[in-house]
Amino acid sequence: MSTPTVLFVCVHNAGRSQMAAGWLRHLAGDRIEVLSAGSAPADSINPAAVEAMAEIGIDIAGQQPKLLSDAAVEKSDVVITMGCGDACPFYPGTRYEDWKLDDPAGQGIEAVRPIRDEIKGRVEELIASLA
Repeated sequence: MSTPTVLFVCVHNAGRSQMAAGWLRHLAGDRIEVLSAGSAPADSINPAAVEAMAEIGIDIAGQQPKLLSDAAVEKSDVVITMGCGDACPFYPGTRYEDWKLDDPAGQGIEAVRPIRDEIKGRVEELIASLA
């Protein structure tokens, strides 16, 4: 069986989608290909998201926000959107999930930790559904 590809999409690709991608890489290793992108990517990743992930031993500091491309969506088996609404492209035949998560942008580390932990639980469920 081919390796499934999961694409995480949020508006800025700086917080939620980067934490989700970090969790999925960490928990699934090379069993799942992980992509993330934003409909309007930020200049850099959210420092509070980097710090929150570093606390649990996952380094996402080297990631850069990327612009969402049709090609990334087309190659993905699962597209997980996080509050980008109509900006998220839709392709028939692709599995979509919308994760309602608080936006960590502009929040301190105390506000980002619970978002990080909620994302972990959702990523674990996702891995189980793809296994």
